[in-house]
Amino acid sequence: MTSNRVSDNAVAGQIRKIAIAATVLVLATGIGRTQSAEDLRITVGKSIVIDYPGDIRQISTSNPEVVDASPVTTREILMSGKGLGSATMVVWSKADQRMFYNVTVELNLEPLRRMLTDTFPDEKIDVHSSRDSISLNGTVSSKEVAERATALSATFAKTVVNNLSIAGGIEKQILLRVKFAELDRSRADQFGVNILSSGATNTIGGITTGQVGQGNTVTATTGNTTTARAAVTIADALNIFAFRPDLNISAFIKALETENVLQILAEPNLVTTNGKEANFLVGGEFPVPILQGGANSGAVTIQFKEFGIRLLFTPVLTSNKTIKLALRQEVSTIDFSNAVSLQGFLIPALATRRAETNVELAEGQTFVVAGLMDNRETSALSKIPIISNIPVLGSLFKSKIENRNNTELVMLVTPEVTEALGPNDPKPEPYFPKEFLQRIDPKDVQPGKSTGKSGGKK
Repeated sequence: MTSNRVSDNAVAGQIRKIAIAATVLVLATGIGRTQSAEDLRITVGKSIVIDYPGDIRQISTSNPEVVDASPVTTREILMSGKGLGSATMVVWSKADQRMFYNVTVELNLEPLRRMLTDTFPDEKIDVHSSRDSISLNGTVSSKEVAERATALSATFAKTVVNNLSIAGGIEKQILLRVKFAELDRSRADQFGVNILSSGATNTIGGITTGQVGQGNTVTATTGNTTTARAAVTIADALNIFAFRPDLNISAFIKALETENVLQILAEPNLVTTNGKEANFLVGGEFPVPILQGGANSGAVTIQFKEFGIRLLFTPVLTSNKTIKLALRQEVSTIDFSNAVSLQGFLIPALATRRAETNVELAEGQTFVVAGLMDNRETSALSKIPIISNIPVLGSLFKSKIENRNNTELVMLVTPEVTEALGPNDPKPEPYFPKEFLQRIDPKDVQPGKSTGKSGGKK
């Protein structure tokens, strides 16, 4: 009896072990079946057909807004991408088997890839997407290509990440040579006559056309007698003055010819890298008083305005081996002839020549980006009626001013691609007409001359 019970217990223990092992195997099989999944990628708006190995009983998706799946036949599934994102699709068969699919719906990048290949055939640009974002990877030849590729990709997604790197070593430098040439010529002719009486026969008077200043009348009293005389002050040393004491008559004649020539030649040069703005200013600043308002009403502060030769430009190298220039150049000088006086301050005006343009040139080519030819003639005639019409003598009662101005201005630009000087290349230096800080030769020192040291025989 005892032996039979022991054998029965041993058999029962083995059966329990076999049952536990079978349970663990079933669970392991189920877990493995659950965790195994197939990865699928489709684009938005596209559909694919999946062949299932068994008869389909049920289909379920975790996000119907991303993936739409439906059975077409007992062993075919039609799956469509509806929106960007990821979803899981589970398929059950009639044999109580199930299969998992990890579906990712992404953007259709084929049109973008074809566009980038056609636009930049010599560049290597890889396109990847994640939801509604696009990343550009690879190496391109220039910064301009990377910017244009980013602009093209922006039409396909909300966010474009530019991971493109620029090939090559040191970026090219662009030297811009600018030349301002201005010639301003002016000529003025003036003629006028004043006749003045200083008191002949107790009569004071004068005839003038305004060209020469009139004299002043001075009254003198001696006892009970009062006399008046004309006191004349000569303000312009170039005037011609004549006086007849016996007739007490004087005359001023102004006949002047003035010729002025102004020539300005400036050649600023500036270097910058491709696509970067550079600016250049040679001149100065002058103070301008500014009247304040509000709580500080009546207070005067000083602001400084720049003047001189200014140059701003942004060069861009193109694939056609040309240089695009966004250029602004200006020459300004202080003009006191048009100054304004305000509360005791003399504020000068600025005479400015400015040009702002965009041009495209090949390396070494020169272009006239601005030019001006200005010819002006003004004439002013003042005369005394009737008397001025008398032949010959009528010219003494006329005043005439003629001004002629001729201005010529030219602005030229020449872009060049340049490289830095090597360590062994000769360095350019400014030219000096004479040697700067000449060294003293010991032979030039006279013997016996004091050298600043004490000692010697007394």
